[in-house]
Amino acid sequence: MSEYPPGSAEDREMLSKMPCENLLDFFFLQIRNLWRVDGLYFLGIEEKFGTEAATEVDAGVWQIMAKIEAKSLRRMFQVGENVDIPIIMNLLRKSSWALDQPFKTIEIDDNKAVLSISKCKTQEARLKKSLSEFPCKKVRFGYLKNFAKTLNPNVEVNCIVCPPGKHPKDLWCKWEFVLHE
Repeated sequence: MSEYPPGSAEDREMLSKMPCENLLDFFFLQIRNLWRVDGLYFLGIEEKFGTEAATEVDAGVWQIMAKIEAKSLRRMFQVGENVDIPIIMNLLRKSSWALDQPFKTIEIDDNKAVLSISKCKTQEARLKKSLSEFPCKKVRFGYLKNFAKTLNPNVEVNCIVCPPGKHPKDLWCKWEFVLHE
């Protein structure tokens, strides 16, 4: 997959001996830890420089991460160039962001998909800490757009709803992916 193997032979052997259910739990724990680090960095930047500066940094990081992740998943799952909407959504479901979103729904047809997040751990954690809603539209839009465009430049991503915009109580964000021929 890359010039750096994903773990040493000893690490792979150790993990291969874990029962499948434990291995999956361990895998999701590591994804959750990635998001914890992301959140902690964001909070540190936000505390020192404000929400706007933290959001700018976060958006830039996730735009780059989207390209890296899309290319890595394309290689890992041996997917070609300029793929269709079902393949893009299949790979997006395997991304670190989507795997950390257990309350998502994805509706797919040939040239269009809609992704909705009904509960968001990040937003709910901020509200629990008496922080304002995270204005995540800029961050998430850049990530989703770059992820999709890396796989097919003819895909347009549209935000239907996402903070800082108003949203219903049972929906944090909703995104549309459209393939233009």
